[in-house]
Amino acid sequence: MLRFRSLGSGSTGNATLVEAISGGRRSRLLIDCGFGLKHLDARLARAGLASCEIDAIFVTHEHGDHIGCAHALSRRERIPVWMSEGTWLATGGHDFEGLLHFARDGIDIEIGDLLVHPFTVPHDAREPLQLRCSDGARSLGVLTDLGHATPHVLSRLAGLDALMLEFNHDSDMLARSAYPPFLKLRVGGNYGHLSNAAAAAIAKALHHDGLRHVLGAHLSQQNNQPALVRRAMAEALGASEHEMLTANASEGSGWL
Repeated sequence: MLRFRSLGSGSTGNATLVEAISGGRRSRLLIDCGFGLKHLDARLARAGLASCEIDAIFVTHEHGDHIGCAHALSRRERIPVWMSEGTWLATGGHDFEGLLHFARDGIDIEIGDLLVHPFTVPHDAREPLQLRCSDGARSLGVLTDLGHATPHVLSRLAGLDALMLEFNHDSDMLARSAYPPFLKLRVGGNYGHLSNAAAAAIAKALHHDGLRHVLGAHLSQQNNQPALVRRAMAEALGASEHEMLTANASEGSGWL
């Protein structure tokens, strides 16, 4: 069985748990650690886990709301951590005491019964990667922090059973916001974040009969509303708004 949950998703911090269960074995991957160590421990506890039960960490890119306490957590619990070489260099090339592994686009990573497929995305970071995770039977796509979906991105996410997808901002709300012009351009640009309309187009392109869950994630607290996201998701997937799920900054989501 493959399951996942967000521990929190938004500009203040991001972390996602992915777990493969096979017989009596559990393989657990923490994608991003965008909180302080104490806060991450508390969020893990709410999910019924301790940090020592994490098998590996994957950092998607160097922005603070994603890398957070990855270095401290890895060293404290002796947890292997994967990130691109570009991400590592962008964070100052910290010493991970032999626990660091470099990830690359298209090179699979085995973490117990989890198979992780990293792929590049267009975002304003040094060498950002997003992920497809599989237990051999089911597959989950994690796609946040990108300005647009390239053919490469869509090809890596075909045939998913579940998708965690960024719905960062409503374009009209962003345009009317108090953000300075340069920040509006950055967020709404090709290397920024996905608008609701852009994310809905991705969801529609990836939709098929076997796609069981789409979780809206990385919603801007200033420039979006969950109701707008659920409406966009429902229209894209041909479903009811009441069935649509979003993760929030404080609680994340339940297990899916």
